[in-house]
Amino acid sequence: MSVAGFVLSLSALVSLVPLGLARIDAHRAPWLALAIAIAGPAVLLTHSFAGGWRTGLATALWLAILVSMALFACVVALRRGAERLAPLLAFYLVVLAAIATVWQHAPERPLMGQPPEGWLIAHILVALIAYGLLTLAAMAGLAVFLQERALKTKRPTDFTRRLPSIAEGERLLAELLMASGAVLAVALISGGVLSWLTFAAPMKLDHKTILSFAAFLAISGLLWVHHRGGISGRRAARYVLFAYLLLTLAYPGVKFVSDVILG
Repeated sequence: MSVAGFVLSLSALVSLVPLGLARIDAHRAPWLALAIAIAGPAVLLTHSFAGGWRTGLATALWLAILVSMALFACVVALRRGAERLAPLLAFYLVVLAAIATVWQHAPERPLMGQPPEGWLIAHILVALIAYGLLTLAAMAGLAVFLQERALKTKRPTDFTRRLPSIAEGERLLAELLMASGAVLAVALISGGVLSWLTFAAPMKLDHKTILSFAAFLAISGLLWVHHRGGISGRRAARYVLFAYLLLTLAYPGVKFVSDVILG
């Protein structure tokens, strides 16, 4: 990456910080901080894709960050209390941004075959939305876990007071989990169609596919248990974080192994 690209990467990382530091109250969402957090990665990715399609780890992470932030803005506009996930989400995305900045020079593997461009873009977009929604669900689950732990130990902190209440977190968790499961199902179907159009063969059962299906089964199982009779907040949070770990291993995890460790 050029010097300009490196500066843009650092700028995009810094643009996420105000969201984590913003003071949030019941009457005002941090719209300015959200706009800055979306603009930073968007400018960086516009610069990155100016020279053609990019497949590296850094690009994948920045795409995940941008989509997660854009989806978060939508959720904040639709659901009261969702803005209180901002401290957790911003901290986590800053970590992803730091990883993307450190490994921005990792070699990129070219796409295999000649996939139809329209289908490829559609599949990547759907997969990113599924990953972004599950990222938000994981943050809601983690918020519930931290709030219940603070309540149990009777030691709330300034950080936990900034998070959603347990009831708000559980509601967000259920809604985001349903949305992510539905979109992930579409991503798996579109991946199968893309494989058939590219290679005239069914989807390969590689690590990425197996982990994605495992994440979908974990989400489906949790939703089924929730529908049948509910599940406690901390237990649900653990299962959601496990499903998110599986999908993270399937998407940026596999890319990290192929581009950084093996590349």
